Amino acid sequence: MWERIRATCLWLVLLLTFPGHAAPWSDIAEKAKGQTVHFYLWSGSPDALNYLHWAATTLQTRYQVELQVHPVNDLDQVIKQLTPKPGEAPHPTEIDLLWLNGLSFAHLRNHALLYGPLVEQLPNWSYVNQTLPVDKDASFPTLGLEAPWGMGQLVFIHDAKLLYNPPQNFSELLSYARAFPGRITYPRPPQFLGTQFLQALLIELTGNDPALQRPVDKANFADITAPLWRYLDDLHPYLWHQGMSFPPSGNAMIEMLAKKEIDLVPTFNPNMLYAAQSQGRLPLSTKVYAMDSGALTNIHYLAIPAQATAKEGALMTINFLLSPEAQSRKGMINIWGDLSVLRSESLSGALKHVPTYQAIESPAPSWANALNQAWLKRYGNRR
Repeated sequence: MWERIRATCLWLVLLLTFPGHAAPWSDIAEKAKGQTVHFYLWSGSPDALNYLHWAATTLQTRYQVELQVHPVNDLDQVIKQLTPKPGEAPHPTEIDLLWLNGLSFAHLRNHALLYGPLVEQLPNWSYVNQTLPVDKDASFPTLGLEAPWGMGQLVFIHDAKLLYNPPQNFSELLSYARAFPGRITYPRPPQFLGTQFLQALLIELTGNDPALQRPVDKANFADITAPLWRYLDDLHPYLWHQGMSFPPSGNAMIEMLAKKEIDLVPTFNPNMLYAAQSQGRLPLSTKVYAMDSGALTNIHYLAIPAQATAKEGALMTINFLLSPEAQSRKGMINIWGDLSVLRSESLSGALKHVPTYQAIESPAPSWANALNQAWLKRYGNRR
């Protein structure tokens, strides 16, 4: 409740401080010419950096906007640069564009350090799939201060020749594991996929308890997660290696599926299947699907600092990255393979045929770490 009240107050502040009539897009495009946009993002995605090299060249050629990409190991240091010290006023910055995660966004939003609302200004906003939870970033309302750029969805890969009727929910997954011992497993938390598996399982077992959309409360954490540990205690004896060891990653599980050691592989990107097929690592009989209730979904966003010196250029950059052309290219498995946030009819190429599943919102960010720590405490002696 308090998060909704806080979000409403922030929205009212934005309405009172943002200009009543945003500048026409033609004016924004004209002012953007000659601007240099400094884009800060996490350095851990080589495919994203290669993709942005193409985007930078295109922006310069078409719109006379220079995009300089600054990959960093720790985005928190960039966030600190944007945060005034107590008693100081915000100062102009050459940090013009950010690829944010939920906690960083929440910090900047709550301190009024982001420009916007901006999404309604973007001509390409009309292509965005509004059935996705694009108004929330890891449970925090975006209030139009971020533009969605891409997403991940928790889905499962199986070989239809060997498993033609895969489990449609986690209750069926447990039944399948009991019937076919050793054929199911999941990556070891805190590996990202392992954490997502735990969160999706907890959501189903608790009926998506509203508490999952709020920060973890130590007072009720044990009660809320009790069904999860009971389920895992039941499941683990029937897993690969009797649940005494776990694969290190989704890629390792792809190899296990190819060798017919296991029957099901979780992935946060359906394109992982198509990439593996194109590389000859998986047969064409392998398919991807989501559980009946939908797919745990995590959307990643772009935002502009309030004190950015190249706001128009940053807006032009975001709008271009939301274009059907740029989103279709981003989704190509030989480019990046990142899922699009646009409606499928606006896309071209193979990405047009990659399914988007009913989205299940991810829990608040603190749940990931709390679940990992609790899992390690219970099962961490296993390899």
